[in-house]
Amino acid sequence: MKRVVFVRHGQSEWNALNQFTGWVDVDLTKLGLKEAHEAGLKIKRAGLEFDLAFTSVLKRAIKTCHIILEDSDQLWVPEIKTWRLNERHYGALQGLNKEATAEKFGIQQVQIWRRSYDTLPPLAKPEDPNSALNDRRYAHLQKRSIPMGENLKITLARVMPFWEDEIAPAILDQKTVLVVAHGNSIRALAKYMENIPEDKIMELEIPTGQPLVYELNEGLEVIRKYYP
Repeated sequence: MKRVVFVRHGQSEWNALNQFTGWVDVDLTKLGLKEAHEAGLKIKRAGLEFDLAFTSVLKRAIKTCHIILEDSDQLWVPEIKTWRLNERHYGALQGLNKEATAEKFGIQQVQIWRRSYDTLPPLAKPEDPNSALNDRRYAHLQKRSIPMGENLKITLARVMPFWEDEIAPAILDQKTVLVVAHGNSIRALAKYMENIPEDKIMELEIPTGQPLVYELNEGLEVIRKYYP
């Protein structure tokens, strides 16, 4: 039986403030830390043992990953961080309150930006001092690879090379894999793994701090998924 476990990071500071977060590197709240610890205990109770862990380069996911591994007595497990597992980039919406943005642009427009599979949000400006272009953790990337905004379609295109080059080969090599990432990077991988249609994928909710187990066959097709 091949197995991969996904966990969305615990509640972040901007989750709590109802702000668009994306690539902004905000921390976990006290509730988020509690959710991460609870996820680690659920994994320990379920007897899930990992050979390899993957996470993003954003602290809310990294801290959640470390807490889960520590609380399940697996902190020694090798860990790989990658920008490809980052949250969807929300462009110029990052940092804005979702409710205030809906009042300004209309609920329908904000829902399209949030829930459309292939509609881009307003793009961030490259000259913005908070742009990822100025962030050292992305200095190894070509500038054209750093997004100014993404929809889920583009997020899927970003995460798929890492799935094909790193995650899938590890699973095929009989390794049980932990992936601690973000709502939309996990949603994108779920779309691929479950072959969920474009008009249905945005209905898939990925709760914070809840381990999601996929059991796969030899062709990495989903046999079963469940929350332990």
